[in-house]
Amino acid sequence: VQLQASGGGLVQTGDSLRLSCVVSGGVFSSYVLGWFRQTPGQELEFVASIGWTGGTTYYANSVKGRFTIFRNNAENTAFLQMDNLKPEDTAVYYCAADETPTLGSHRYVREYEYRGQGTQVTVSS
Repeated sequence: VQLQASGGGLVQTGDSLRLSCVVSGGVFSSYVLGWFRQTPGQELEFVASIGWTGGTTYYANSVKGRFTIFRNNAENTAFLQMDNLKPEDTAVYYCAADETPTLGSHRYVREYEYRGQGTQVTVSS
């Protein structure tokens, strides 16, 4: 299973970005998907997760109301729509997948079987 994240870039405070994560291999609809982010010297931070059908989502308090996670099972792709970006959102963003019959919040990266390379998001003030 491979995950390919893209869509990062350099934006200004208040701008929007949409990250994409294409998953190849396995059965996409069986994966719980998550987004995490990391800044230098820090541990991975949970951002958002989504269940198999997209009907259940969880968010970190720091992004709730600004970020939206969704998925397209027909295209094997997960998305993270980021609006009203702030400088503190600057990080490398990673997507992760877990093939599991149990739907929980999946807030910890250790709960995921697969993780892709990151995409850099930089928000200037």
